[in-house]
Amino acid sequence: MDIFEVIKGRRSIRDYRPDPIPEKDLMKILEAGIWAPSAGNLQPWEFIIVRNDDIKKRLSEAAYGQTWVWKAPIVIVVCANIHKTASIYRERGANLYCLQDTAAAIQNILLASYYLGYGTCWIGAFNEKRVKEILRMPEHVRPVALIALGKPAESPDPPPRRSLDSVLHWEKY
Repeated sequence: MDIFEVIKGRRSIRDYRPDPIPEKDLMKILEAGIWAPSAGNLQPWEFIIVRNDDIKKRLSEAAYGQTWVWKAPIVIVVCANIHKTASIYRERGANLYCLQDTAAAIQNILLASYYLGYGTCWIGAFNEKRVKEILRMPEHVRPVALIALGKPAESPDPPPRRSLDSVLHWEKY
């Protein structure tokens, strides 16, 4: 599978088989995350791996009742350590760069997961304060996304995409 097949083949999966994920596969997936680019190479990402059903259920509730979240064998909570980026880039680092950096890590995780035969879903709709409480996160660490991860039990069709012509601008808007 080449990179373009991976990019175009990845889907948001919301139904998972209960198969466990081997530790070596999980580590490959997370390593792909840490190879993302980051502002000033500060690498502000932190990953919390959740396998415990009770914690996954509580995260699912914090994700506004997206009950399928807890059915995935693993939930990866991708976090931004705000202090790392703000220490150099101040407000812009705290409010933008750390989010861009973690988003790049998330995309690498999604693509590596698909390449290894796993399904994922990037969940951004959740009560941030509640997630921080559930996971006992320090104040300077912000949860950016929950990623449900497991063997897919569905194969969704590709969603429609805007044409390249409709989003492309040359030299100016």
